[in-house]
Amino acid sequence: MAVLAVLIVLSFAFYLFYKTKYIRSNRPVEKKWLSAKSNIALGLFVLIFGVNSLFISHAIGTYIVAAIFIIYGATFTWVGIKKYKHYLPFAIEEAKELNG
Repeated sequence: MAVLAVLIVLSFAFYLFYKTKYIRSNRPVEKKWLSAKSNIALGLFVLIFGVNSLFISHAIGTYIVAAIFIIYGATFTWVGIKKYKHYLPFAIEEAKELNG
């Protein structure tokens, strides 16, 4: 599944991108907002990795590990989305205050 492999690489690249922006940011609320975005990307990485492993091997152990990855990735993504929605208005307000 080449599509899943591309999505895995893209989600990991976005995770690294947002973590780098998180480290470089000096604003406290923006850091939390960027952390939420990196959580979403990492959750998608783990989720898609779990789905991809279902297509590679058809052993019972693979199904168990894939289920754990899918559940963990979905939970991480869901929590990241909730954090993103929570911090977005505060990040906008913080950016407006600092920019004038």
